[in-house]
Amino acid sequence: MKANHAETPDGSSAADKFKWFITILLLAVAVVGNSFYSETFNVVIRTAGVVVLIAAALGVAATTIKGKAAISFAREARLEIRKVIWPTRQETMQTTLIVLAVSIVMALALWGIDGIMVRLVALATGA
Repeated sequence: MKANHAETPDGSSAADKFKWFITILLLAVAVVGNSFYSETFNVVIRTAGVVVLIAAALGVAATTIKGKAAISFAREARLEIRKVIWPTRQETMQTTLIVLAVSIVMALALWGIDGIMVRLVALATGA
């Protein structure tokens, strides 16, 4: 039995917790370093450093159990998106015009009902 694979009650291993700590540490170094060296280094150098640190953090996070699950989910979502039958331009325009027309009709109907209600309340209160 290896110590790295000892499961904790929440389902994560000690190695995963260490990897998440490293991920958070890398992100913190990116944020603090960018802020701390704002006057010292050029924007291009700081941006490159932040990008490298974020990429490293994502790389470490991708090796955890939750990171692998997230990558798997993203791949499955991508496959599902490919199965979607997207509407044509004509279908999109027709649907948009229908929604616009219904919205205008409902706005006019509600405006009319509101006007009637205001008059009824004014009659009832004598105002």
